Amino acid sequence: MVTLGTWNLENLFRPGSDGGPDSDQEYQAKLNALAGTITSIAPDVLAVQEVGEPEALADLFGKLDGRWHTELAEPDGRGIRVGFCSRHPLTDLAQVTDFPDQLQPVQTTDDGETVRQMSRPVLRAGVEVDGQHLTLLTCHLKSKLLTYPGGRFTPRDEDERARYAVYALNRRAAEAATVRGHATQLLEGRGQQRAVVVLGDLNDTPGAATTTLLHGPPGSEIGTPGFDRPDQGDGARLWNLAALIPAHERHPGPTTAARSSSTTSSSATSSSAASRRPPPSTPRRRRSPTSRGSGATSRPPTTAR
Repeated sequence: MVTLGTWNLENLFRPGSDGGPDSDQEYQAKLNALAGTITSIAPDVLAVQEVGEPEALADLFGKLDGRWHTELAEPDGRGIRVGFCSRHPLTDLAQVTDFPDQLQPVQTTDDGETVRQMSRPVLRAGVEVDGQHLTLLTCHLKSKLLTYPGGRFTPRDEDERARYAVYALNRRAAEAATVRGHATQLLEGRGQQRAVVVLGDLNDTPGAATTTLLHGPPGSEIGTPGFDRPDQGDGARLWNLAALIPAHERHPGPTTAARSSSTTSSSATSSSAASRRPPPSTPRRRRSPTSRGSGATSRPPTTAR
């Protein structure tokens, strides 16, 4: 059995950095809480988001037993990035940044500014676990947090808010299409034989349009009558694992669905995805609560087994 996890570590910076904790005591409390949860989940590979300095991630995994292999993508303008931490060597590393050529640049401001790239690069990695090769993608899509001209977080009026919500939505949709396009290339129509998993912070709910863009061909989703009947779309499809999380293991906070969901290619999609059709009872994804009182300020992780 392979255990994969994905976790937005929420501004994992060292003290003194912009966005970092105010004191070393607070920092150490956060690291200890994170390390405790990772130890209890015991993932083979953990996809991470919102990593600040690479040194901060090294501080975290220095608290864990065993040898870990870590790889990070380039940071965004805020200094955060996605990455992988694995008990097994990571290979075939690559970053995905540009939107598909067929997509027009996406408008981001009233002045007509546009973008053609991901908010944060996607990181791809290959890993071999117990004789099974997995290709993993970790991403952190554009958030719903709206920023207005001059760095404002408050709109001048409702019309401005609505326009900038559209800009953010369009950008997140283009990013989802970019991730989906790369997954399609990796699958090459052979999803039943290739294990491809998409993990990360999608910044939307499992049923959102931007999330379902990752699924590929419609139909046969987990929980539907068609799931147990293979069809011609299985070679390109990803499955959203959110439906397989036991109700008692779901984090009750509002950020649970908004921050991650799961998928597999013939096996997984939103916050994690894989490409082999699993029996309905096989994949499990668990959200483990973090202790806010102990200084763990990161969002709860998602795991798939």
